[in-house]
Amino acid sequence: MCSTGAGLVTGEEVRAALHCIEYGMSHGASGIRVSLSKSVLDSFTVLNGELDKVMHSADRSLFLYIFADGRYGTFSTNNFSIPRLEDFISKALDTVKMLAPDPCRKLPDPGRKAHDAVTGQELHLYDPEYQEISPEQRLKKALDASIFRTAAADGPYTVISEECEYSDSVDDNFLADSDGFRGRHTETSYAVCSEMTIQDSGGRKLSGYWWESSPFFSGLDISGCSRTALEKAAGMIGPEKHKGGKYCMVVDRSVSSRLAAPLLSALNGAAVQQKNSFLENALGQKLFPEKLCIMDLARSDGKPGSRLYDTEGVATKDTPVIENGIVKEFFVNTYIAGKTGLQPTVDSISRPSVQPFTAQGYSSEGRKSCVSEEKEINLPRILELCGSGIYVTGFNGGNCNPVTGDFSYGIEGFAFRDGRITHPIREMVATGNMVSLWSSIIAAGSDARECTRWQIPTLAFSEVNFSA
Repeated sequence: MCSTGAGLVTGEEVRAALHCIEYGMSHGASGIRVSLSKSVLDSFTVLNGELDKVMHSADRSLFLYIFADGRYGTFSTNNFSIPRLEDFISKALDTVKMLAPDPCRKLPDPGRKAHDAVTGQELHLYDPEYQEISPEQRLKKALDASIFRTAAADGPYTVISEECEYSDSVDDNFLADSDGFRGRHTETSYAVCSEMTIQDSGGRKLSGYWWESSPFFSGLDISGCSRTALEKAAGMIGPEKHKGGKYCMVVDRSVSSRLAAPLLSALNGAAVQQKNSFLENALGQKLFPEKLCIMDLARSDGKPGSRLYDTEGVATKDTPVIENGIVKEFFVNTYIAGKTGLQPTVDSISRPSVQPFTAQGYSSEGRKSCVSEEKEINLPRILELCGSGIYVTGFNGGNCNPVTGDFSYGIEGFAFRDGRITHPIREMVATGNMVSLWSSIIAAGSDARECTRWQIPTLAFSEVNFSA
């Protein structure tokens, strides 16, 4: 049995979850998986330097995945009393037996499951200090992050408002099944976010947003959050219309995951099975540049997004998703594997990471060769590499067609020339196709934000279509 030490899930709740398996198996189930989750969230919001809102929320749920007579159903409850659980399971079993059979529904092979998630703290994502944090400390963090009273107008603008929020949470999950799997995952998270709104000399209101987070209270840096948000708002003063055409596109690390998400979603086995993926036949194919490498760093110690097992209890591993431009991995759970014949892997990506590289000798005429020897590839280096183009700092709506990969996104940001930012831009739309876009990648930085689960750095692409 998994440890019931630090965290939210109690020994009594673990015993109740295991009783669900025992009771269900003795009353007609052929297999059962139980997922018990508990979470607590606290937040303090400061508006214009004054406490505005306090929130405390707690959640507890127990999900049952029941396999019976070749049929399958999922059920959930938050009532953990044994008599109520037994009655709930009996009714759930009666319901499952009325459903159509589906031979592809089954528990994963036991050999694929994790065996090292015993305490829930093996990845060191739980901060013991969480238990000692007082409401006064939470309020102080929120107030200390605020700069409204000191943010005097030091430029052509007036500060209109500041909304600054501190939050912390703990999530605890216990997963077990009738084949003997037992897994525990416990993690804490601390975050501060700020939105600053200013008014320029022409009366135009502009907003900037920034956030910081950490699994550890001591690791949360609140010092520059509101200042960065203010700088982002001020940076958009005086936008100019820009001529449409094909330009190099540099995408800031704070929003670059917007372009990675459709690519990774297209590798989901369910999307492939439902023919809702523009990478349906891509497995094993070289579709992208030689040096493009996207890893799933699922077992990164102490890093957000890391996990030892997926929602089925299948063991994760650090693995290439795209390597040397070749699609190496689909995310295929047990059910989709049965439906498609694909090799089962894990249900989804855990901690995606685009590995750094540059196209050495790149110019507006084209790319010569890719290298990754540079130890630091930051925004100034990438702007210098690209020369001139559009630097995207935000996306304003738009979408990507999951079947074709065609996309259209409204963008905000800056024009740059000779590696230097010249002026803000407005009212521009970037269009194209995801496969073509990622095939035109020039560089990936080494500057992904450590505080995020998605380790997507500053990215640069050549010849992207922009309309004004």
